[in-house]
Amino acid sequence: MADIRHFAQALVIGSGIAGSTAALAMADQGLDVILLTSGSNLDDGNTVYAQGGIVYPGADDSPTLFARDISKAGCFHSYNKAVRHLAAKGAGAVERILMRRAGVRFATRGMDEDEEYDLTREGGHSIHRVLHCADFTGRAIMQCLVRAVGNHPNIRVLANRTAVDLLTSQHHARSLTYRYQRLNQCLGAYVFNDAGQRMETVLAHATVLATGGLGRIYLHSTNARCARGSGLTMAHRAGARLMNIEYVQFHPTALYHKSRRRFLITEAMRGEGALLLNGEGERFALRYDPRGELAPRDVVSRAIVDELHRSGDPCVFLDCRNMSCDLPRRFPTIHKKCLDLGLDITRDTIPVVPAAHYQCGGVVSDVHGRTNIDGLYAVGECSCTGIHGANRLASTSLLEGVVWGEAAGVHISKQLKRGRKAARKLLDDIPDWADPMHGDAPDPALLAQDWNVIQSTMWNYVGITRTRQRLKRAADELRSLYGNLTEFYKSTPVSKPLVDIFHSSYAAYIVALSALRNPVSKGCHHLE
Repeated sequence: MADIRHFAQALVIGSGIAGSTAALAMADQGLDVILLTSGSNLDDGNTVYAQGGIVYPGADDSPTLFARDISKAGCFHSYNKAVRHLAAKGAGAVERILMRRAGVRFATRGMDEDEEYDLTREGGHSIHRVLHCADFTGRAIMQCLVRAVGNHPNIRVLANRTAVDLLTSQHHARSLTYRYQRLNQCLGAYVFNDAGQRMETVLAHATVLATGGLGRIYLHSTNARCARGSGLTMAHRAGARLMNIEYVQFHPTALYHKSRRRFLITEAMRGEGALLLNGEGERFALRYDPRGELAPRDVVSRAIVDELHRSGDPCVFLDCRNMSCDLPRRFPTIHKKCLDLGLDITRDTIPVVPAAHYQCGGVVSDVHGRTNIDGLYAVGECSCTGIHGANRLASTSLLEGVVWGEAAGVHISKQLKRGRKAARKLLDDIPDWADPMHGDAPDPALLAQDWNVIQSTMWNYVGITRTRQRLKRAADELRSLYGNLTEFYKSTPVSKPLVDIFHSSYAAYIVALSALRNPVSKGCHHLE
């Protein structure tokens, strides 16, 4: 079969809120954009599962107050320049991209669309400033972005494509001339076409990583199937800087039910009065923090874990029965999901446990989304802008995706219009993927066992509460697994299951190693 090569001015890997925003920003400036999604649809990622909302200024709000809440939730480990940037630029980006460009209709206090926006409050926020669409904010946003992307003539969507490796001049160019150059340039990516079962080469002057998080390397997670840390793996292998990898946030309230993806119970419920109860029916959160249920997520998650260790119970309960809002109308998604399981949240408490939720660190990027590799940008959850520090403030993730997605798109457009492009002869110097001519397909039983090792090791040893001994054990076991998978990867024909587990083992190893190397207990990296 002939090798397939695609070329565009810009490549975006990932189609969530950050990736779609970046693609639209560049396409609106006239650039030819390829947008990759690993699923069959653009909304197969994490954004669609975001229930709570996105930060937008409240009546008594200010950028200074918002920045203070971000820094406090992040345990004062955030990058102040980035925090101030988000606080100052966030509202304008929401209005430009989501409200006007995409046409998202957020909830208002009355039935009239001209009414004031209905702003709710979540943990760590000092005032009501969370804009929402009932409890399906992410889904509403993605529906509008998918429509805008699909209607744009300058965007080519390549579905069922899994990025395997980033292409760089120092790693992949045939000519030694480019390998000796001081500047390392990103030139696109090798991509696996799952539908066609073949490798493809996608070449571009600029590449935007928007691959999302890594929650699925844990046994229990609220994340989509694609959240396997692929962005971290590809960026690190290419030579990009990573930071704050050890800070993995666990959401305190995931529905306690046997399922591969834990169903999220939005923090907005606690913001509007829901209480946490232990198995004895006692409200316990105030024993751990004076803010109770509205303490930052790392605090509430540890409080739940401590309570479960004390009692031996498998879960705690979220009590919504005394909330003043109309529960079926305000939280229709949660109400329906619970009804399907035989729970009426107007009369029954909801069994909940913490689950891996958000990657606070990632590929280091500046306020334009630029990384230390020329032509490579990182936006959204896979990036480390410095905003989240040691723990993310609720409802800032969607905002960060919009602000940095737009910023990266605008910056790339300006750079390419100024003529800062990779030379065409350099792009032509990149070879196609060389697949091994021998080897058997991966044994599903072996892959299943490797997945079990990754997820169980991360959950048991690199979870909500950590010790030096656990982290050492995790790093040793994951190093061995990664080494074995690397040898297997080199000698086996490429496939999506193989790429997924290779990326995940690499990501799990660097998370465990980062945690082991950090002796300071802070935020999501809590050492006993």
